[in-house]
Amino acid sequence: MSMNLVTLLYLVASICFIQALKGLSHPTTSIRGNIFGMTGMAIAVLTTGALIYKLASGNLNGLAYVLVALVAGGGLGAYMANKVEMTKMPELVAFMHSMIGLAAVFIAVAAVAEPHAFGIALKGDPIPSGNRLELFLGAAIGAITFSGSVIAFGKLSGKYKFRLFQGAPVQFAGQHMLNLVLGLATIGLGLVFVFTESWPAFFAMLALAFVMGVLIIIPIGGADMPVVVSMLNSYSGWAAAGIGFSLNNAMLIVAGSLVGSSGAILSYIMCKAMNRSFFNVILGGFGGDATAATGGAKEQRPVKSGSADDAAFVLGNAETVVIVPGYGLAVARAQHAVKELAQKLVEKGITVKYAIHPVAGRMPGHMNVLLAEAEVPYDQVFEMEDINGEFGQADVAIILGANDVVNPAAHTKGSPIYGMPILEAYKAKTVIVNKRSMAAGYAGLDNELFYMDKTMMVFGDAKKVVEDMGKAIE
Repeated sequence: MSMNLVTLLYLVASICFIQALKGLSHPTTSIRGNIFGMTGMAIAVLTTGALIYKLASGNLNGLAYVLVALVAGGGLGAYMANKVEMTKMPELVAFMHSMIGLAAVFIAVAAVAEPHAFGIALKGDPIPSGNRLELFLGAAIGAITFSGSVIAFGKLSGKYKFRLFQGAPVQFAGQHMLNLVLGLATIGLGLVFVFTESWPAFFAMLALAFVMGVLIIIPIGGADMPVVVSMLNSYSGWAAAGIGFSLNNAMLIVAGSLVGSSGAILSYIMCKAMNRSFFNVILGGFGGDATAATGGAKEQRPVKSGSADDAAFVLGNAETVVIVPGYGLAVARAQHAVKELAQKLVEKGITVKYAIHPVAGRMPGHMNVLLAEAEVPYDQVFEMEDINGEFGQADVAIILGANDVVNPAAHTKGSPIYGMPILEAYKAKTVIVNKRSMAAGYAGLDNELFYMDKTMMVFGDAKKVVEDMGKAIE
């Protein structure tokens, strides 16, 4: 296989990746986007395999290791993707990011140890300084991505007792100064490696980068985790691109740059949706315990509660209903029950729409994926900016497992979420809220919406409550 053909095939794969990103920008084209992505990756993998075979002069020993790794990794990935529940999708994404970061670190270490094997330098010759800079950047970003993604995985999972894996921020005196010192030390050691090719400096830099990844993520609270997921996605792309420059691999450079830039843009969109700056998220974020966020414990306030039958009666007599899904819906796996309820309402001549907040759930697009799995019609699903103007005319807004994204506290000066754009469900004529309890959301704030006269709280598991509503409507 000639290098011209390799370059052409890499170009085709890159075009497929671009089309994949374009397709994944909307639910109606997401399947096509995934097909483009899989096609591009298949072309890239097969082309790389053929290139390895050529460089090995037909020796199948090295290629056999690559094929075993591909089968093992691909098989494990397919198994995990097939078994993962919708509630565990954010953790899976964080896990994948960590693997990309770790792969970048391993490749960088191998390239530093045996540069001639990667065509970076002749055997016995020093690594060119430009390549050393690329290896330093790729390895450092990869290490930060790996350890940061591990912490994000634990925070998103919420089932580990280890303090660093808990959703509440981990903060201590002098934290920002420590991060600054470690960051400068990491850069300094990296530059020492660039100018002297010092192995101790390289591995010390790697160790500090791993620590930096942990320290960057632990002070970030649960409410900011969607931004963290997209941020780590960006980091993983830049790590891959940095290694691509070192290996002179156009495919890694293009694919890494696409992932890095798209992740950065998504992080900006997420921050804008929360009315927060990127640096504000990185330097602390919110999401502490409820008492800290609300200024101490408050006495229990009365709410108006009802049964599933009561809620069904209200829904059945409405003309327009807006459904607001949240993470609680994912936890209960109630997406199919919600679709069935909506179908019954539509059959009664009731207009039903779904309102999606950009940061609802635990990762960007979490609710869209959830509803797509239940095959909810795309023309019923609306983003925040398209649906907010309709809440004032809606007869009923039914909130299923959402909290912070409908909290009117975002309009109150002094609130930790002041200025955050929310779904304005409080404007509907009647509000039905399904929650397991009155516990605060991920931001740790009380929600005034729950105490309004127009609001009916229906406590219980979302799936059972929605199923009971559907039966009552029949």
